[in-house]
Formats: sequence, C-alpha cells, structure tokens
Amino acid sequence: MNRIAGCFAALAGKKALIPFITAGDPDPGLTVPLMHGLVEGGADIIELGVPFSDPMADGPVIQRASERALAHGVGLKDVLAMVKAFRADNARTPVVLMGYLNPVARMGYEAFATAAAEAGVDGVLTVDCPPEESGPLSEALIARGIDPVYLLAPTTPAARIAKIAEFARGYVYYVSLKGVTGAGNLDIDDVKRKIAALREHISLPIGVGFGIRDAETARALSVAADAIVVGSRLVQEIEAATHETAKERLTRLVAELKAAIL
Repeated sequence: MNRIAGCFAALAGKKALIPFITAGDPDPGLTVPLMHGLVEGGADIIELGVPFSDPMADGPVIQRASERALAHGVGLKDVLAMVKAFRADNARTPVVLMGYLNPVARMGYEAFATAAAEAGVDGVLTVDCPPEESGPLSEALIARGIDPVYLLAPTTPAARIAKIAEFARGYVYYVSLKGVTGAGNLDIDDVKRKIAALREHISLPIGVGFGIRDAETARALSVAADAIVVGSRLVQEIEAATHETAKERLTRLVAELKAAIL
C-alpha cells in the first residue's frame, strides 16, 4: 500500500484535506518549510504545483505564483529536489505533483518517473494530458509505485468517466466548476449531485477542488466528497504575506480548513 492509499485508509471515512502550493513561490528556499507548515496545520496530502509558463487551467492567482517561481529559475528538477528535501523529515505525508505535460515530456517519461520515485513523489496529475494519451506516462509511473491522478469535469460524459476510472489510481480530482482555479461561481448543491453520480462509476476516493475559498464551503462539500482540495486561497495567503510570516499564516489557514471538514 503506497502513501496515498494508506492515508485514505488511516482516515477511516473521515475526509482528507489536500492543500496546494506552487513550488518555488514566493522563493525556492521557502517551499520545504511551507510544506511542513501545511502538515502542521493538518494537511493529509500535499499537492505541489510544478511552475509552468502557460498554466491554462489556472486562474490569475496561481498564474502569478508560477511567474514568481519561474523568475527564480525553478524547474522540474528543482521541484523534485524540494520533495526529496521534504522527505528528509517527513516520510509519511503523500505528495502529488500537479502541473502540465511539457516539462515531463522534455525530461522523458521513464527518466521523470524514476526521478520522481527516488525523490519520494506519490502521485502525478498532468492537467493537459488526457487519459487517452497518457498510456506511456501512466505505465512508467505505475511501474514505480506512483499514482497517476486524473481530473473530471462537470461536462465529462458518463462513458468517459467510466474510461477514466480504468486509468486512475490514488484518487480522482473533480473540478467543481466550469472555469479556472480560484473562480467564484460555485454551486454547492450541483457539485453534491455530480459527486453522487460519479460514484456510480468510480470506487476510488473523490477529491473536489477549484473554487473552494473558505471553511464554510469546505465543510459543505466534505459531506459529499472524500477530500477537499484548496489552492488559490492558500496561494493568496502566501502572496499577501512576508517571507517571515508566510508559514505561520499558511499553517493557521490550513488548520481552519481542516477543523471545518467532516
């Protein structure tokens, strides 16, 4: 049993909190301390964003985070080094890399999967790699014990949901709205209905993200989902903080979210 499966098993029906931050934002030297701060606040799984120049699924908040990280020259190898440094003091918390295919393809699927496994990565979500085209990458990851995580959208038809269920490992990530990360037009009742429909096809845990900005919304959605993913709100907290206060502010906000979910 890998760390992601072990995490959900240990929760025993309680809901997971999966916070997201962008590696290298606001400074490469702060990423590992911020990851530890997420855990101190109650994070069950960490989604670590790989900075990319054209993050098409992300709203302006996370786009700016990528820009700040890229300004420091942070690339995929640096992100893997950050995970390895995090693992020096934390062998328990699962880490999922979330990003786009280009940096992975440039490194090479086999080389990336090997390096990710050696660093201590547990899952990989490539936003712009549809499951129909993900076979070589998925096979390389699975062979090394890493879960390929897939997105599902409000517009995903039932037949494709069933197909994604065949490919997915660890958990699936349901995008709660038609839009980019951080958007504010979230219909909670509709999300609950969609998650119930997804369970007809998917036996893996279902995480829900995009548009969750406060403890109240996190709690409402945790009734239906197995995990709550929060990204833009946390990145905003980092953006508003100083280097000296970022970890404390992030830990406090994660603790509030963790306390709210069921």
